[in-house]
Amino acid sequence: MTATERLYEPTADALPSLAGGPRRRPGLGRAVGLIVPAVLALGWEAAVATGWGDGRLLPPPSRVLATLYALYASGDLVTHVLATLWRVGAGFLCGVLAGTLLGALTGYLTVARRLFDPTLQALRSIPSIAWVPLFILWFGIFETSKVILIAVGVFFPIYLALSGAIMDVDRKLVEVGRMFRLSGPQLVWRVLLPATLPSYVLALRAGLGLGWMFVVAAEFMGASEGLGFLLVDGQMTGNPATILAAILGFAVLGKITDGLLAAASRPLLRWQDGFKTEA
Repeated sequence: MTATERLYEPTADALPSLAGGPRRRPGLGRAVGLIVPAVLALGWEAAVATGWGDGRLLPPPSRVLATLYALYASGDLVTHVLATLWRVGAGFLCGVLAGTLLGALTGYLTVARRLFDPTLQALRSIPSIAWVPLFILWFGIFETSKVILIAVGVFFPIYLALSGAIMDVDRKLVEVGRMFRLSGPQLVWRVLLPATLPSYVLALRAGLGLGWMFVVAAEFMGASEGLGFLLVDGQMTGNPATILAAILGFAVLGKITDGLLAAASRPLLRWQDGFKTEA
């Protein structure tokens, strides 16, 4: 071995970095993500306690947590959380089913794409709040209109991602499948589905995030329970602690459901060998 080869030979210490960095324990990595919100919360708590900040319009975290505990002790928090979870879950399921069906159809069949895609792209440009009065007229102010509004928000990212992912599948993979005389369903199951699965999983997570956004607009439509109702109640009563408690509830529930969805989909993507897939 020459001196130049020895100079550029990777050492044992350098090998972990070439492999994407040293492996970290998952629990430690997740705990690091709590540093920023914890620092911000403690900083604002200290600012209000020392008189450097006004806690009237932006209450300190201790007051928000006290409001959450009072809602929990009265049983109202559980009622609101369950109502919101049910609406998001039902709307997410309906949006996923419709988005998957139409996304697969327009991605696989050219005639279906030419027939449906222009209309769906035009509908995608309509603001979500514009649907509210129409859905109230059609379905009333009860649960049906709320679930459908959430489903509309979930539908479009899943439809776009799946349709685009199918069209972007490498043509050589499809040709190899046809060389092996795979039927239409076999080609979908053995070639198209594995190739589009990563994009589809990301679309599910994006759709779930939009579902949590749309539930706020949905619960503005005459809801008597739910975290969105808490937001309106806090506004009407001039209680910013209630508003922040509802916002915190949305953040925590959204993060938990997204984490559950990511964990459920991780075994399906274990075959991937991408950059830092272990993180």
